[in-house]
Amino acid sequence: MTIARNIEEINNKRIKVALKANRNPDEVLLMAVTKLHTAAEINEAVSAGITDIGENKVQELLSKYDDVLPVKWHLIGHLQTNKVKSIIDKVVMIHSVDSVHIASEIDKRAKQNDLVMDVLIQINSAMETTKFGIESDETSDLIREISEKFENIRIRGIMCIPPYEVNPEDAREYFKEAKENFEKLKSKKFNDRVSMDYLSMGMSNDFEVAIEEGSNIVRVGTSIFGNRDYR
Repeated sequence: MTIARNIEEINNKRIKVALKANRNPDEVLLMAVTKLHTAAEINEAVSAGITDIGENKVQELLSKYDDVLPVKWHLIGHLQTNKVKSIIDKVVMIHSVDSVHIASEIDKRAKQNDLVMDVLIQINSAMETTKFGIESDETSDLIREISEKFENIRIRGIMCIPPYEVNPEDAREYFKEAKENFEKLKSKKFNDRVSMDYLSMGMSNDFEVAIEEGSNIVRVGTSIFGNRDYR
């Protein structure tokens, strides 16, 4: 199977599931996760219609940036403060904000570059010690503090990382919880630096369940590019 064919199959599933859930398929973004995949592979995906890609590590993003066709870059992995300056002018969104500390550095570097950075707040649904992110109950307070302190950040929604489940149905409860949290946040009165537009959840194994439960960004890597080579 080619990358283009894989993307076609995933898009067919995305459209089918969205329609079944009475949703507009055009409102569900398929993001290609490109960790450990080459610029040539990414270019195949872009040529096949991918508009947005997500990288986990800053150094890897930088190593590919100049060799990839025009595309929207997202930083979806944990971001260290000393790396923010390297990618602040290269990505359209940072998906992994989970503290005032990292938000402060993003705001500082965005201000230096005369831009406003879109971010998502990362939620660790099951509070797994191996993953970053905050508890669902902390989300509202963090959004309020960041939006009131920092003028060069715009909070666009939340990103949920549930535990990996062999059976995608086992992830549904986490997606439901994230959706409920998302709707509560949408109903709250924050300032104009908050617009709860995006609920990012679902990966290769479970993106169909995530779409059924309200995700509008699915982050798919393996199903597009195949298994990663971790050598």
